[in-house]
Amino acid sequence: MKSVEVCLLGVVLIVVGLVVPVARGIWLDVPSSGTKCVSEELHSKVVVLADFFVVGDEHHINNSIVPTISVKVTSPYGNNLYHQENVTHGQFAFTTTESGNYLACFWIDNSHQGDRSMSVGLEWKTGITAKDWDSVAKKEKIDNLSYRSLKELWKQSTKI
Repeated sequence: MKSVEVCLLGVVLIVVGLVVPVARGIWLDVPSSGTKCVSEELHSKVVVLADFFVVGDEHHINNSIVPTISVKVTSPYGNNLYHQENVTHGQFAFTTTESGNYLACFWIDNSHQGDRSMSVGLEWKTGITAKDWDSVAKKEKIDNLSYRSLKELWKQSTKI
């Protein structure tokens, strides 16, 4: 009976994975002077998780340069949620406390020589895509689910 439950849960998770949108990453071209910002309009009590990293180009690799950036994330009312300087990569996470436009800004540190722009990779996840689904699908959690609830989930997923 347990193998049927596990199989049904697997099918449900696959169907949910196909229906739920996947977080998308973007690359930003940060100018040598100035700031590049991205924003998203969010409601209160939304989980946000983001990873960012500097993408070194051929010039940086050939000259053994490790370019760094600064990052600042602010709430709609201007509260600082995250601020780091002289980094090549990082991650920030928060739960929104107010509705409005959340802003993440990137700029090249002064230590970066030259007037070359730089690419920054950013993966910004919100809501259900920010959830750690690996921990949800652990066996200990599956054993606690009843066959009846899995069967109901299966019925609902086939209607989609």
